[in-house]
Amino acid sequence: QVQLVESGGGLAQAGGSLRLSCVASGRTFRNNAMAWFRQVPGKERESVAAISWSGGNTHYADSVEGRFTISRDNAKNTVYLQMNSLKPEDTAVYYCAASLRYSDTGTLSDMDYWGKGTLVNVSS
Repeated sequence: QVQLVESGGGLAQAGGSLRLSCVASGRTFRNNAMAWFRQVPGKERESVAAISWSGGNTHYADSVEGRFTISRDNAKNTVYLQMNSLKPEDTAVYYCAASLRYSDTGTLSDMDYWGKGTLVNVSS
C-alpha cells in the first residue's frame, strides 16, 4: 500500500521557519514529480511548490517564491519543504503529493497520491 506521510507542521511566529518532510512508502517515486499543496477551510487546494524527478526543476507559487524551498532525497524517498520568513497567510494544512504519470509537474490534477496533511499555523 502506497502512503505519503507528512511531518514537521506546527505553530510558528511570523518571520520564523518550519521544515516539512514527506516520506513515501510502498513504492519508489524516484522517477516521478512530487509537490506540496496547501488548503485553507472554505478555499480550494492550491499549489505551493513542485520538484521534478531529479530535483533539477522546481516550481513555486508566486506567494512563496524566495521564501520556500522544495528539495528531495530519492535515496530516502522523501521530499522536503523549507519554509522561511513565514507569514500569517501561510497558515493552512499542507499536503504532499506524488505523480505516477509525470516526471515534472506541479498541477493538482496530475497528482495520483496524497498524504493526509500537516497543519501549519503562523501567528502574527
